[in-house]
Amino acid sequence: MTDPLLAFRAEFPILERTTYLVSNSLGAMPRGVPERLAQYVDEWAERGVRAWAAGWWEMPVSVGDEIAPLIGAGPGEIAMLPNVTIAQTSVLSALDYSAPRDTIVMTDLDFPSVRYVYDHLATRLGARIVVVPSDDGIGIDTQRMLEAIDERTRLVAISHVLFRSAFIMDAEAICRRAREVGALVSLDAFHSVGVLPVDVKRLGVDFLSGGVLKWLCGGPGGAFLYVSPEASRSLSPSFTGWQAHARPFGFEPEMQYAEQAWRWLNGTPAIPALFAAIEGPRIVRAAGVDRIRAKSMRQTARLIDLAQARGFAVTAPLDPARRGGTVAFDVPHAYGVAQALLANDVIVDYRPNAGIRVGPHFYTSDVELERAVGMIESILRDEAWKPFEAKRGTVT
Repeated sequence: MTDPLLAFRAEFPILERTTYLVSNSLGAMPRGVPERLAQYVDEWAERGVRAWAAGWWEMPVSVGDEIAPLIGAGPGEIAMLPNVTIAQTSVLSALDYSAPRDTIVMTDLDFPSVRYVYDHLATRLGARIVVVPSDDGIGIDTQRMLEAIDERTRLVAISHVLFRSAFIMDAEAICRRAREVGALVSLDAFHSVGVLPVDVKRLGVDFLSGGVLKWLCGGPGGAFLYVSPEASRSLSPSFTGWQAHARPFGFEPEMQYAEQAWRWLNGTPAIPALFAAIEGPRIVRAAGVDRIRAKSMRQTARLIDLAQARGFAVTAPLDPARRGGTVAFDVPHAYGVAQALLANDVIVDYRPNAGIRVGPHFYTSDVELERAVGMIESILRDEAWKPFEAKRGTVT
């Protein structure tokens, strides 16, 4: 059967020379990105400072409008920021943590960069952090999660899809429970947007952050923050800057926040990253997230079958409804095996306590999956991992 999504392979030059299975970490660069960056260079060269008035200043919101259809958001509801850590800091800074609403609920499998901010900044702001543990290192029990959310909870700040295992949290149930007790929810959707359907309105989520770096193939520096209209009307971040001012070029010493996504911006935006960010989301929209999700479920299931047939341990949910776009193989000498794959232009990554993460995307062929798993088997059989482990100093 012909896979219609493979027609998009021509849009990604790196696929011509590698087996690219790391879109969970950095999506393949679209062919149109150099032209976008050349546009930035030309505008800077030709217009100089006038380029700000010709569209640059609006880009943190206009590029956000390119993301909006992928998460069910409306125009003017997404602010583009340099990274998710900054986006989460903006959310964190907008809330009061005085008793009795003094608690932030997280999990012990959330991405560390976000945990660092909450553990160190939120506690200085008076917040109490409650961390819901995992029993197996793969997922979080939904009932335990719901029980942790109570009348003391100010914010639930969790990943939508866990970065190590690709376990999909039950965001709908969590948002529903938060509403019941009057808490807010901030989802880190970096590992979900672009590979599975997300609808912020249906979820009723208050904040959702993510980025174009991974499944949206938009490169570094293009993170996004959705804030619900209700939250945007009632909250203002103290982590802010002049682009969030209603009259930034009035250079007024007192802060008066702009409306909608604008109020969640901070300092001068990183314009080159925003030029690079546009092409990938447009291609993903053309491919269709529902079709991408269906293919992802099929290909990750195939990866699990291939791994289990060889006796490889799998660090991923076996239930396809709870599995995102990544499967990790926790094979012996996983670091060295990953380096050997990279040396052979099979592009994957390695994470401690997970193993070799393999992330097929809509442009991945089934043949590439077979090749990658077969190569892992041969690297282990031939001990081709040894030179890489020796360089690392971990051969035993």
